[in-house]
Amino acid sequence: MTVMMLARTARILVPAMVLAACGAETPDEAIVSAAETVEPRPEIYAEFELTADLTHLSDRQREMIGVLIEASKIMDDLFWRQAWGDDYETRLASIDDAEARRFAELNYGPWDRLADDAPFISDVGLKPLGANFYPPDMSKDEFETAYLPGKKGLYSLVRRNNDGDLVLVPYHVAFKDELQEAASLLRRAADLAEDPAFATYLKLRAAALISDDFQTSDLFWMDVKSNEIDVVIGPIETYEDRLFGYRAAYESYVLIKDLAWSGRLSRFAMFLPELQEGLPVPDEYKWETPGTDSDLNAYDVVYYAGHSNAGSKTIAINLPNDENVQLEKGTRRLQLKNAMQAKFEKILLPISETLIDEGQRKHVTFDAFFANTMFHEVAHGLGIKNTITGKGTVREALLDVASSMEEGKADVLGLYMVTELHKAGELGDVDIMDYYVTFMASIFRSIRFGAASAHGKANMVRFNFFEEQGAFVRDPETGTYRVDAGRMTQAMTELSRRLLVLQGDGDYAGASELTASKGVIGEQLQADLDRLTRAGIPVDITFRQGPAQLGLE
Repeated sequence: MTVMMLARTARILVPAMVLAACGAETPDEAIVSAAETVEPRPEIYAEFELTADLTHLSDRQREMIGVLIEASKIMDDLFWRQAWGDDYETRLASIDDAEARRFAELNYGPWDRLADDAPFISDVGLKPLGANFYPPDMSKDEFETAYLPGKKGLYSLVRRNNDGDLVLVPYHVAFKDELQEAASLLRRAADLAEDPAFATYLKLRAAALISDDFQTSDLFWMDVKSNEIDVVIGPIETYEDRLFGYRAAYESYVLIKDLAWSGRLSRFAMFLPELQEGLPVPDEYKWETPGTDSDLNAYDVVYYAGHSNAGSKTIAINLPNDENVQLEKGTRRLQLKNAMQAKFEKILLPISETLIDEGQRKHVTFDAFFANTMFHEVAHGLGIKNTITGKGTVREALLDVASSMEEGKADVLGLYMVTELHKAGELGDVDIMDYYVTFMASIFRSIRFGAASAHGKANMVRFNFFEEQGAFVRDPETGTYRVDAGRMTQAMTELSRRLLVLQGDGDYAGASELTASKGVIGEQLQADLDRLTRAGIPVDITFRQGPAQLGLE
C-alpha cells in the first residue's frame, strides 16, 4: 500500500473550532471544497511484544500487575471518549475495511496522528482541534468570552446546557461510574502491594480519580521510591487539546523497575541547580531553583493505555506536571527501557543506515540514545515555570503552543546538559560525538511524527534551526547528513536562549511565529524522509500487550 496523499473533492462541514482557530467569521457555515484524505497505513507501526522478567516478584505482586492492567483498560476507554466521542465503539464497528479499522484502533479515531491528524476515512472531515473536550459547534471566541469560572482547568469537559449555554462538567461527574470502578481496582491493588508507601499512593490516587484533586497524590508519589512496581494513571497530558492546551487526557502505564539500570542514573538530578545557574540567559530567566528531590529510574513498561498508546509511543516520562509540585519536589523521570530498545533497533538503526554519513554511523549507539532521552526528561526541570511578565505560568501564557515550546526546550537543554556533564567528566570515557550524531539521527525518527505532535513540532524547529546554523550538514551527492561538532555548541546555545526567553516572557506571538516559521518540513527534508518510507522503515511501534504476554494467564 502507498502512503501518498489522495486528494478527494468533497463538501465537508469543518468543525467550528477548527475554523474559529483559523479566524473564520462564521465557522459553523464554512465549507471546505477540497479536503485531502490519506490512505490507512497500519504498516508504519512495527509490532513489539511488551514483556518483562517477573520471576523475582511474589504471587501477590504478580496478581497486582493484573489488577493495575484492568484499571488501565478503563483509562483506555475514557481516552477513546475524549478523543472521538462516547459512541466510538459504534463508529469503529461501522468501518467496513479491516485495514482502515485497524488503523483507527492505532490512532484512537479516523485521523492519522503521524500525518498531522489527516483523515483516512472519506467524508470524516478535519479532526476538531479540541477533540471531544468541547462542543463541536463552539467557536474559540465563544469560549474566551464566556463567564465560566475555572474554564482553564485540566479536569472538566465543556458542554452545553438545555439553554445552549456553555457549562463545565467535571471529569469525576462525567465519568462517575467508570472512575468509581477504576478507584476500586486501585484500592484492591493497594491491598496486594507489599511496599507500604506504594499501597498508600494507590489509595490516594484512587481518591484523586473520583475527586479530580490530584495534587496530594502527586506530592506523595514523589517520595515513593522503593517500590519495584509502579503505575502512572489518570488524566495527565494536555496534548490532545490542540485548541487551547488546557484539558488533560486519560492514560496509564504499568511499570516494572529495572534496578540495575536505575542505579546508574540516580546521581544526575543533583546537578540541576548548578546547570540552571549556567543557562545562557539573564538571571531573571533562571531565578527558580529546580527541585533536587527528583529521581531518575529505568523501567520495563508492561502496559500502555489511553493517550500514551495513541500514535507515537512515549519512551520516557517526566511527571508530575503540576508546577507547584515541581518547584517543591522536582519531578520523577522514568525511562522506559524496553520500549526505547525497540525503537532503537527497529527504527533508529535503519534510519542511520539511510540518512547518516557513513563515517559517523558508528556514533549512533543505544547508550547515547538512552542518555539523550533521559536528559531530555531531566531538562524539563530547567528554566522557569512562571513567566517574569505577570502572565501566570508558562503553560497558561503560551496556550496551544506551550507543549511544543516545552518539548523544544527540553530537547535542546538536554543536549546542553550532556555537553556540560561531558566537559566535567561526569559521563565517563565516552565520545561526545556519540551523543551529537545520535541526537541528529533521533530527529529524523521523531520528525516523522508530523505537525500534530508537540514532539514533532519541536523536532522540526530544532532541525531547521541547527541546519541553518551549519550544525547539521547534508552531502548532496550521497544524500546523507553529518554533524559539524564545532557548530553544535553555537546552535545549541542560541536556540536555548531563544526558547527560554520566549517562555519566560510568556510571549505567545513570538512562540507562535517561531513554530510557524521553523516548525515545517522543507522540500529537501521531505524528499529524504520519503526515502525512509520507500525503504519500509517503520515510523513507530505498536504493542502486543497484556496478561498473556506476561505469563499471568
